[in-house]
Amino acid sequence: MTAGAGGRELLFVTANAHKLEEANLSLAPFGLHLKMAGVEKVEVQADRLDAIASYAARVAAEKSGKSVVCEDSGLFINVLGGFPGPYSSYAFRTIGCNGVLRLMVGSADRRCSFQSAVSYCAAGGSPITFMGVAEGSLAGKARGSRGFGFDPIFVPAAGDGRTFAQMEMAEKGQLSHRGDAFRRFARWTAGMAKLK
Repeated sequence: MTAGAGGRELLFVTANAHKLEEANLSLAPFGLHLKMAGVEKVEVQADRLDAIASYAARVAAEKSGKSVVCEDSGLFINVLGGFPGPYSSYAFRTIGCNGVLRLMVGSADRRCSFQSAVSYCAAGGSPITFMGVAEGSLAGKARGSRGFGFDPIFVPAAGDGRTFAQMEMAEKGQLSHRGDAFRRFARWTAGMAKLK
């Protein structure tokens, strides 16, 4: 962990600029800032987000010799047994939002959740993972142009009926799974800093 502008700076193992921006919005109030690590994220095939994120963090910390943060997230649809879950990135690339909505034709149960696993690993250490969840439901059709991934079809239960893609990023961050997980991580780092 190094000093950044106005706080501490951490390396984030991602190539997704949207994730980086969202994470930094959630971490800013805690004096934390992420920058891209420049290390490839190695993903293991697993059916749990925490296993995927912690493995990626451990490998990246070993490769870089530095402390890193990794994040993995997914959309879990109740009536589909949690699909696509940890396979959300693949599902988005192959069938997209409209493909997921086609799977839901005829289903009255549209409950789902977005889940996020944020894993921190110090060089030579063991990963520590923080989970975040946003409960919600699937929209009838894609709405909005902001965000990324399945944001246009996810309506958070704590919101006002808009999808994540219809919200400004700061507003989405207050309700999102990713914001929840990064805030949990930030509160932990604040506690650790006080112990030093």
